[in-house]
Amino acid sequence: MGTRDGSTSINYSHRLKRVSGLVFITGALAVALGWETQVFAKLHVEKSNFATGAAAETGAPLGEHGSMPDLANLVRSENTAWLNSAPLSSESLRGKVVLVDFWTYSCINSLRNIPYVQSWAAKYRDAGLVVIGVHTPEFGFEKGPANVAQALRDLNVTYPVAIDSSYAIWQAFGNEYWPADYVVDGKGRIRYQHFGEGDYGESERVIQQLLRENGAGGIAAGTVRDDAKGIEAPSSDETQSPETYVGYRQTERFVSPDRMVPDVRKAYRLPARLALNQWGLGGPWTVGAEAGVLQSAPGRIVFRFHSRDLHLVLGPAASGQPVRFHVTLDGRPPGADHGADTAANGAGEVREPRLYQLIRQRGAPSDRTFEIEFVDPGVQAYAFTFG
Repeated sequence: MGTRDGSTSINYSHRLKRVSGLVFITGALAVALGWETQVFAKLHVEKSNFATGAAAETGAPLGEHGSMPDLANLVRSENTAWLNSAPLSSESLRGKVVLVDFWTYSCINSLRNIPYVQSWAAKYRDAGLVVIGVHTPEFGFEKGPANVAQALRDLNVTYPVAIDSSYAIWQAFGNEYWPADYVVDGKGRIRYQHFGEGDYGESERVIQQLLRENGAGGIAAGTVRDDAKGIEAPSSDETQSPETYVGYRQTERFVSPDRMVPDVRKAYRLPARLALNQWGLGGPWTVGAEAGVLQSAPGRIVFRFHSRDLHLVLGPAASGQPVRFHVTLDGRPPGADHGADTAANGAGEVREPRLYQLIRQRGAPSDRTFEIEFVDPGVQAYAFTFG
């Protein structure tokens, strides 16, 4: 579990991101003011069920967590909008059971939650469930409505999504996590809340119970199963590497022999050796609060990791020009261990800002050294995530 001082341990079965305390207030202000820097301190929490009571097969002892805020009063500013739906309000949702899912599209924790949310939206639509995604951004590029709309198309998300780039809905719910699910009953009361990945059967049984309370019949007792094999596949329990940021605001375990200098172009040298979860830069980079930007090619990043999957949040050059790259594992092309965004020979290309799956190991995870070389300048590197 992470702490306010930035120390981190690794969780295994349940994962989430948390924004807390004064850091959240500062971060929300930064988003509201349009700053393009990442100022959120995030905690990884091993146990992710924060609901009041645990849902049993025969029913869930639900709590009450206040009333659902009226979204019509929140989705109004230039930083908010609706996708896949006309504007929704308390009046239009009256008498419905509502699932509100907070997420952001470059967050692997959120992406692993999406298949379940999609399945519930389809399975219980006719019984009166309304699913609403609230897209609250982590990085600056996630504030763009066009980027969010493209992510919805890529993920085949068809339920209503509110763009919450000003954090208005986030703050109204008092939320601190990606992902976070709130279930609202037909009277507008928040009856259940769950933060992070996992406990999907419990969350679905809560939905079933509240639909029955609302008068819906024919609700089957079974729960959906996710058979996702792609980037949304459940995380491996053998993961021993934590999320790691390239931007100086939250970076840890940087071991290039050249000290990281904020907001200044600097030629970095790769470290001669790496211990587990250490990383370094090679080439001319300018490291900002959110991301490192490669000033001229070639440029490299190395990371010693232990997990099935390695992801890196990347963006193309500021001009939009794609950036080509090659990756290696222990100095060789990844072969069968390549990710969804990498060929077996290690080649790939950054075309839009998002999370890229670069490695998926087919065998049991072990300590490996990952290296990515960018053939073109301008790439923006934000964060490593694992699974």
